[in-house]
Amino acid sequence: MIGLAIRNQRAFASGALFLGFAIFFYVVALGYPAGTAARMGPGYFPRLLAIVLAAIGLVVMVGAMKTTAEREPLREWDWKGLAWVSGSVALFALLLFPAGFIGSLFVLILVSSKASPEFTWKGALANAAVLIVLCVTVFVYGLGLRLPVWPSIFN
Repeated sequence: MIGLAIRNQRAFASGALFLGFAIFFYVVALGYPAGTAARMGPGYFPRLLAIVLAAIGLVVMVGAMKTTAEREPLREWDWKGLAWVSGSVALFALLLFPAGFIGSLFVLILVSSKASPEFTWKGALANAAVLIVLCVTVFVYGLGLRLPVWPSIFN
């Protein structure tokens, strides 16, 4: 019997995470009618995306087991970084309507930047300026999403 060894544990774990999310979202999408390609139902696109996500996960997992794959062990989780990023997303959700899209994005970017060991205020502020312009352009003006751009005191 040929034994399969996982040479790149990080890539394998990433692929398994992709596969796990794909299965979860596919099962959730089963609750919606799929329809057909010509007349798509609300479950069609989520199922299609789940299949693509599962395929990517499987390709990454198989690649991690190839004999040519670089050996890389799984590292410990960066709990501090995870807390900064998760907290910034929660703050964004809480601040979106009172602080507006620009204010909540500003907080999101500055707080999530603290997750990096290379954090500098200058870099975080420059990043915030560029990303805010990009996000407002794409989501508010490009896609026409009805988001409160400015804090509610200006409306």
